[in-house]
Amino acid sequence: MTLRLTDFLIVCPLVFLSGFVDAIGGGGGLISLPAYLLSGLPPHLAIGTNKFSSSCGTLISTVRYCKNKCVDWGLAIPGIIASVIGAQIGARLSLAADESVLRVLLLVVLPLVALYVLFRRDLEPKDPNSIPRRRQYIIVSLLTLVIGVYDGFYGPGTGTFILLVYTGLCRMPLMKSAGNMKLANLASNISSLLVFLPGGQVLIPLGAAAAVFSIAGHWVGAGLAMKNGSRFVRIIILCVLVLLFIKVLTGQ
Repeated sequence: MTLRLTDFLIVCPLVFLSGFVDAIGGGGGLISLPAYLLSGLPPHLAIGTNKFSSSCGTLISTVRYCKNKCVDWGLAIPGIIASVIGAQIGARLSLAADESVLRVLLLVVLPLVALYVLFRRDLEPKDPNSIPRRRQYIIVSLLTLVIGVYDGFYGPGTGTFILLVYTGLCRMPLMKSAGNMKLANLASNISSLLVFLPGGQVLIPLGAAAAVFSIAGHWVGAGLAMKNGSRFVRIIILCVLVLLFIKVLTGQ
């Protein structure tokens, strides 16, 4: 495929924005994937190239969270394993199942999740780590697996859902939740990328240029999240949920 200058001008700024959003509250794919499609890439090539650039950016924000000790490694390991397994299952299910079923489910679930975030003034648990450690392991393993299946099947908003599960049900501190979310999300991204690369569905020149912008967006976003905490993360999550609802509603 012949690349034009306009392809880079369309994709790169939007990928920076998606990286910024994704580093804070997940859901960057709602911006980056349409950017690739807008530049004229066929769907499979757009998805594969998007996985390439977003994986590079996610790696950077994940490293930054890890360096700042924003990771609970005891819970991160089962989360990573569950995410990889779930993504593989979801990718295979997507080949056999009707996506319209998931769309109907999301139209019900998304408004409820948005209301939860809207009326919960602070995403930081008032009593962090107040539930037994064993229950945290079970919740992380099972629900990250379920969300991993969603990521492999459909994808947008995966990081946001993981973050809300970790803060709301696992009662993990917000920044630890964000760090663990990035690790799980990175694992599922790489797992998916390993499917697209051998099939020739990654446009390396455009993906490499976009990766630079994705890295910059993730770096800035992660830093802002660690400085401003729950208030800023909450705003980003609400924006992601609204965008995802519109995407599902319109079928785009």
